[in-house]
Formats: sequence, C-alpha cells, structure tokens
Amino acid sequence: MSHDYTLPDHLFSEIDVTVETAKELGLTEQEFTSIQSLMGRKPTYTELGIFSVMWSEHCSYKNSIKQLKTLPRSGGRMLVEAGEENAGLIDVGEGYGIAFKIESHNHPSAVEPFQGAATGVGGILRDIFTMGARPVAALNSLRFGNLDSDRTKFLLKGVVHGIGHYGNCFGVPTVGGEVYFDECYTDNPLVNAMAVGIVEVGKTASAISQGVGNPVMILGSSTGRDGIHGASLLASREFDEKTEDMRPTVQVGDPFAEKMLLEASLELIASGCVVGMQDMGAAGICCSTSEMSAKGKSGMIVNLDLVPLRESTMSAYEIMLSESQERMLVIVEKGKEHIAQSICEKWDVPIATIGEVTGDGILRFSRNGKQVTELQAEHLVLGGLAPQYDREWKVADYVAEIRDLSFIDSEKSTSIDHIKEAFKLLLSSTTIASKRWIYEQYDSQVRTNTVSIKGDAAVMRIKELPGKGFAVCTDCNSRYVYLNPYQGGMMAVAEAARNVVCTGALPVAITNCLNFGNPYDPEVYWQFREAIRGMGDMCRALDTPVTGGNVSFHNESKKHAVFPTPTIGMLGLIEDMTKTVGSGFVQADDMVILLGTQSDDLGGSEYLKQIYGKIAGDAPHFVMDKEVALQKVTLQAIHNGIIKSAHDCSEGGLALCLTEKMMASTLGASIELPFDVSVGNLFGEAQSRIVVTVESNQVEVLASLCNQYGVAITVLGKVTVDATLTINDIINISADEAREMYEGVIPSIMATELHS
Repeated sequence: MSHDYTLPDHLFSEIDVTVETAKELGLTEQEFTSIQSLMGRKPTYTELGIFSVMWSEHCSYKNSIKQLKTLPRSGGRMLVEAGEENAGLIDVGEGYGIAFKIESHNHPSAVEPFQGAATGVGGILRDIFTMGARPVAALNSLRFGNLDSDRTKFLLKGVVHGIGHYGNCFGVPTVGGEVYFDECYTDNPLVNAMAVGIVEVGKTASAISQGVGNPVMILGSSTGRDGIHGASLLASREFDEKTEDMRPTVQVGDPFAEKMLLEASLELIASGCVVGMQDMGAAGICCSTSEMSAKGKSGMIVNLDLVPLRESTMSAYEIMLSESQERMLVIVEKGKEHIAQSICEKWDVPIATIGEVTGDGILRFSRNGKQVTELQAEHLVLGGLAPQYDREWKVADYVAEIRDLSFIDSEKSTSIDHIKEAFKLLLSSTTIASKRWIYEQYDSQVRTNTVSIKGDAAVMRIKELPGKGFAVCTDCNSRYVYLNPYQGGMMAVAEAARNVVCTGALPVAITNCLNFGNPYDPEVYWQFREAIRGMGDMCRALDTPVTGGNVSFHNESKKHAVFPTPTIGMLGLIEDMTKTVGSGFVQADDMVILLGTQSDDLGGSEYLKQIYGKIAGDAPHFVMDKEVALQKVTLQAIHNGIIKSAHDCSEGGLALCLTEKMMASTLGASIELPFDVSVGNLFGEAQSRIVVTVESNQVEVLASLCNQYGVAITVLGKVTVDATLTINDIINISADEAREMYEGVIPSIMATELHS
C-alpha cells in the first residue's frame, strides 16, 4: 500500500539512509523494503528512527501479536477488550470499574536498577490514571540471580529501593508481589510492575485523537535526552559487555511530579474538556501521537519548537524519541484550552499547545520552522500496518535431557534425619524464606484501602462501594514453565486464581507480563507459543479473560537465558468483605484439612534445587478440571462460613504450607499424615491443593460439599494452643524457631558488605 503526495525538498536534507542504517536502528532488510513501499519513497533518517521504535517488538508486538490474539480477550466483566485502552477495565457493579495492568521494566533495571525499577512503577501508574482511574494499589514480580552474588545483591537493593521510593513518594500502597532467585536471572533480572485503580464507569478517558482543529497539548515534565531509544532499544536486544554503555537510555523518574500530574489529569478528565489522553512511555511523543491518531483515524500537525525542553539544542529525532517521564499527551476540545490551562496551573503542572488534530491520517512534525516528517499514522502502529510475524519454532532439545530423575537417592526419601535436614534447608532457602526485608521498605497502608497483605493475595476495600472489595496477586513458577511450557502456563494462571480464592475472592480477570528470551530462537518461540496456549486454556476454564499486559523478549545474555516467565496478575472480586479469610490458624481445636489430591510429585521442586542443585523432571501433574472444582469448593465453603483459614500449597510443599500457617498465627498444629512420610509427600509441589481449617463440627459439612464437586478431602490433624508444629513426630518446630530461620535469611545476606 503506497501513497503519492508532494514532499518539501528539505525533507531530503538529512543524511541518506540505506539498508545498513536500518539495521543499525534494529530494522531488517525486509522491513526497510516494506517501509519504502508503504511510503512510496525512501524515508529520512528521522522518519526511519520513528519506524525503528514503532516497529520494535516493545511497541508493535510484531513477534507476539498473532499468539496473543489466541487468548480470551473479551467477555466476563470486561468493559473494554484487551489492547483497546491503556489498561484493562473490569465492571465491579454499582457504576464502578477497576483498571489494572502489569508491565515489565527488565532491561532498564539491569542497567540502572534504582531508576529502572522506579520508572517502571511510574509508567504503570500512568497507564492507570490516564484512563481516569485513581491508583489504589501497586504490586510487583521480581526475579534475580542467586543471592550469594554481589551483583544480585546490588540489583536487589537498587530495584527494591527504586520501587519503594517511587511508590512511597507518589502515595500508592505497594500491597503484594513475589520474589524468586535462580541463576538464570543473574545478568537479566525481571522487574514486573502492576497497578490497580478505581474509576466511575462512563467517566473514563480514551487514548484517542479526534476532532479536526482540536489542540494537541503536552502536560507534565519537560522533555530531555534521558531515555532516547530507551524501552524500544533496551527491550529489543540481549545484554553483552556493552550493557554499561546503555546507561543513558534509562529514564529518570520524579514521583512528586507524577503525583501532581495524577491530580491534574484526573481533574482534566472530570472537567469534560479532554477528548483523548495517553501517557508518554516507550517511544515518547512519536508513539503517543501515532497511536492516538491511528485509533481516531486522524492526523496531527505538531510543532516540536513548542515542546518544553530541558536542552534547547535537541534535534527533532531526540525530541520525538525521548522517553522522559511524567508526561501526557492530551487532545483538548477546541475552545476549552483555558479550562485545561487553569487546572494545570492549579496543580503546578506545565502545559503547552504543540499542535492540532487534522483529518487526513498524516503525522507532520516540524522543527526550527521546517517540516521533518510526513508519515501515515496507520503505517506505524499495532493494529495498523506494522508487521506481524509467525516465527519458526521447535520443541526444545533440553526437554528430553531433564526428564530423568534417577539421580534422586531413594534411601534419603524416607530417612528421618534427611527429612529434618531438608525441612530446615527449605525453610531458609531464599526463594521460600520471608521477603519481609523487601516489603517493609514499601508503604502498604497509605490511603487506608488496604485490609491485609499477609494472606495468599492482598485484600483491598473499595471505599466507593462500602462492604465490597477485591483481592489481587502476581504469580508464576517459571521452573514449571521451563520444564513444560504448556502445563506451566496453565499452572501460572491456576495458582494466581487459587491465591485470590484463598482469601474469599472470585477470580474475574488477568493481566500478564510475558518474559522470554530471543524470539528468533525456535526453542524460545516454542516456549512462548506453548505457555500462551496453556494460559488461554486455563483462562477459559476459569472464565478469567485477559485484559491486556506486556511482552518482554530478549531477556538473556551470552551466559544466561531466563526461564520462560509468564507472570500473571490476577484480580478477584469480593462482594461481602465480612466473608474473607486469612492464611494463618485461627482457633485451637480447629481441624486442619487438605483439599485436593495428594501426590509425591518432586518435579521442578525447590527440594530438588536445594538438595541436588537441579531443575529437573516434568512440571507437577496437573488436571484442569480438578483445579476448577477445587476453587469452586473452597470459595463456596468460605462464603458459607465453613472454612476459617486457607493457604495454597506451593513452593516447598505440604510441610512448608503448614509451617507458614503456623507462622501467620499465634497457634500451632499437631499433624498425623495418613500417607507415607517421605520427601515427596512432604516437599513435593503437587498442584491443586489448599490447606484449610474448620471447626470440628463442620468437617462433615465440608466433606459433603467436596463430594458434590469430586474434590478429595483429607483430615491432617488439629490446631493447638502451643505454637509448635509437629508432623508425625518427625518434624517438631516451634513458631519462634521457624520464624528465626524463615525471616532471618535475606536480612543476614543483605547485611554483608557489597563489593563493586
């Protein structure tokens, strides 16, 4: 598809571009040819730079969009389809909605951990309030290398500081998350940030440009050279010895400026003067102008001389591609500019008119009085004419090699001494151990919506709807996805849903952050395809459609490729806040019960990692229908007042689940397992299991309910006044002793001196 139109001579005054120029900017020879065909001419260097960021994986999803379209992207309580707006929007009734989304900031955090993580939080918050929703919660999912590495300590310290600094200063509670440590994340940590907001339905803003003659305005911070080619470049290449040279591409955040931007943006939307609004994240001005114009089937004339700059000598290329933070592009209804200016002046937020909307679909940018681009908006964007690829894939060779579990010492499996040793080793492993050192750096209570952060998911009240609330969590065991991408993708969704169910919330929708290696590697692309297939199947089974999210490829270095990590952000709704439960024991003499089928599955377990140093076997056995039935039983029993506490059985298996229930209370438990006491039954990570407590007179009631749904039920023991856990007289540990091991590990490691 080509277009013929006359161009000013000065468009050709820049350096001549070639296929080599295109390759330097991350485009392929085929893409360079396509660009020339679409334009009917050769692009200028500035125009080619715009194509390079807009056609990058980060902005166009060119290697992933065909797979993403196979996910359930509408239905249920969704108010907008996935990808339609900056964030997903879920109907919670009575005229209100919840906006939520998760995104990655992996590569910037590897280069500059503090600013990379901080601006990741800032970016996801803007995605929420640019829709008109006030952010009420932030979460994260973090992956690092082994914590005995000085580099990992440096990254962990910087990332946690960045997340805490931005969230605390902005004034949003950080209420949940997860942290894993595995060698594969040594060079490339994963930093996924999630945010949730509340909005009145019908009072949202759309990322759209409409209305010929309407002014195009930019509000927020000035534009600088920080972050040029930031997300688009960093997220489109692997790390090597030049990583440190990429530090200038990392954006710099200012949470106090964003707080003012939040208030101004929400008031602007409420005033009725806003036609459309979009934050400036990846690819900056060129992305927001392109996407808003393409969505509204309009064009824009933008004078870059009017953009507030930190450095007056910036070129058109630098201005358009800068990813300076805390900025919004707003289309204001003509004649109402004074309203927008008055609101921004009230909040001390700079605002400037930089152009106007046109009706021809063309983006015309000028600098120093000269036009420097003339591009069709639809040529640039996802959903327009940006490329979409089917990549080559093949089943990974490693799969056959890792299935063998013959290295497991069968004598150890039932050795009492080994079980005791393994239990303490797991309790103090960095992946399982308490993350208190991390989450205590976050303010979890600001704005007073937080009910609990100590269960399997964070529980939040909705002040606008008294008595109602929601539960939210992030989840993914990437070892399972590595061992079996299809089952691992299913289990990531299932565990996230199970965790919100354990609080008493009904799972309603997910957002996802898909972290993978190089998509041009056929084995990596197989992981990606299979994980998405598993996610889609589980989402359909649970009726939890995908509201949107993020794909992050190229998470690898010469030494390490990360495990495929499709992080799930799950939202669950609570209709009656009085019908929620926590994870810890509640009352002495309550019965401790296992819901779900017990098995001694050690595949992919933390036990194998700690005892044998291996990630091996197959992902734990998983049956989708059994998972769905388990969640329905648990939710109904909580709502009926039968279940008093619930905790998902996950990393570390049944023994660690029981220990965590004790540590979350002031009580203990006496457990007599009615099956073999072996490392598989104690530490295996069989799926679809929840440990609950009920009063003794409710056991038969729960059993009857389980029978209706075909869910296995096993009585394990009784809650005790004495804060000690005993399991078949083999494991015997007090709550104080357990907490000392569980909570002391990470603070002890992080207290050691960091070397450069």
